[in-house]
Amino acid sequence: MPKIIESVEAHYKTLEVPFGRIYHWHQAHLTLECECGEILTFSGTSAIVSCWGCGAAYDTLVNDIHYREEHLPDEDVHPWHYDLRSQEDQHLRDEAAYPEGSPWRYDDATSGLGDDEERWKTARAKQP
Repeated sequence: MPKIIESVEAHYKTLEVPFGRIYHWHQAHLTLECECGEILTFSGTSAIVSCWGCGAAYDTLVNDIHYREEHLPDEDVHPWHYDLRSQEDQHLRDEAAYPEGSPWRYDDATSGLGDDEERWKTARAKQP
């Protein structure tokens, strides 16, 4: 009987950055010790599904990992849809940490609209 060493479910890890979040996907994987003593790691996309030491087949295990990864709850697949409250809290913290005029602050997505013509004139005047 193989011994399971580590089992990790598929998930996103969230990294908070100023005024935003980065989501890193981590696929499900399973590390086990085969009866022959080999240490094997499988994921839902593993191409090799047998032990190279004794030839024991683990294809059913890989199919199960793949199936569970394909049928995750929506909160796990799209966490950015469900963490609106924590995004709001982060926004308030960022506004306090980065005052108006800070180069890290993203004040207005529409700033600069309407003054394009003036900026082009200035840029053209500086050209040799």
